[in-house]
Amino acid sequence: MMTVIRDISIDLPSKIHFGSGSMDKMIAEVGSLGLKKVLVVTIKPLFGRLQTLINKLEQAGTGVLLNTSIDQEPTFLDMDQLIQAYANKGVDGVIGVGGGSVLDVAKLAAVQLASDQKLEEIVGKDLIRGRNIKLICVPTTSGTGSEASPNAILIDPVDHQKKGIISPFLMPDLVCVDPSLTSSVPPAITAATGLDALTHCLEAYTNKFAHPFIDTYALQGVKLIAANLRPAVEKGDDAFARAQVALGSLFGGFCLGPVNTAGVHALAYPLGTTFHVAHGLSNALLLPHVMAFNIPAAPARYRDIALALGCEKSTDDVKTAFAGVEKIKQLIEVCKLPTRLRDLAIPADSIPQMAEDAMKITRLLVNNPREITIQDAISIYQEAF
Repeated sequence: MMTVIRDISIDLPSKIHFGSGSMDKMIAEVGSLGLKKVLVVTIKPLFGRLQTLINKLEQAGTGVLLNTSIDQEPTFLDMDQLIQAYANKGVDGVIGVGGGSVLDVAKLAAVQLASDQKLEEIVGKDLIRGRNIKLICVPTTSGTGSEASPNAILIDPVDHQKKGIISPFLMPDLVCVDPSLTSSVPPAITAATGLDALTHCLEAYTNKFAHPFIDTYALQGVKLIAANLRPAVEKGDDAFARAQVALGSLFGGFCLGPVNTAGVHALAYPLGTTFHVAHGLSNALLLPHVMAFNIPAAPARYRDIALALGCEKSTDDVKTAFAGVEKIKQLIEVCKLPTRLRDLAIPADSIPQMAEDAMKITRLLVNNPREITIQDAISIYQEAF
């Protein structure tokens, strides 16, 4: 791992409201930002819960446009259609209310609605020239951390690969994390998104480019989620557990910009693009197997993760680290998620192609503490099968 503390640049949201009722504070914030017309990007199931917010915004003199077109992981085509629909509507603010896909689209809409750059021109890192529209993000799941990251992910319909757009201009002006908004999320989604957030923290801490500033958030995020995910899954109205997992997810979002994820996410992407497995579940299926693969390269780091997960310290780092792998397996099982690729009818003969596709995610593979070759990827998928 590190021998010196590397230079780091950290972009965080300009302002964060955290806690029950924090979304209610948005009305005053919209007024202080001077917004005259906002585009609310959300999903249809949330419309009823947002009606009061929309009414209050309109009563305060802010026009509201509503988009509910994002119902799965977004593609470049989805994004282009949204921009074409609202580019000439005078929007001066975008409010994203939803899970990671909705927030990613909202972030990109705030950039693209008043930009002369085409979407294809900004794929990659630091290619966005600016943003002239205000951005507010309200997560309704505790998982992606998109509300606190400079990243947005879209699927390219040409090669069916997930492409990352990374820029400080994707960081919101305001984030409202109201854990009560997650209380109606079904158990399976609560579990999968929670494990996604845990993976963000875990991969940041064990990352080849880990940093002490981010380590603090990463380890605390692991502790919060590991200790509270099961009660959040089993009892959706457990306000304390929901708040703890939501805070852990927010910390995971802090990790994504300056450090980012690694091998778990890289190998998870083909499950989503090829078999449409939800992102959080894809990570959960692969997490223990990538952990076991990585431990020889970073035993002390994975020891720390195991301790944060609640394991007892063993006689050496490797034994402690592998206890962490077993703890993750137990957490996945008690959350009643599938544990094997075959449980999702993914055929064994698809593994070589998935491995080839995973090797294309070099922006994440480069972060992994141990090099993953295509044969290694095949072996990991086989372990997960």
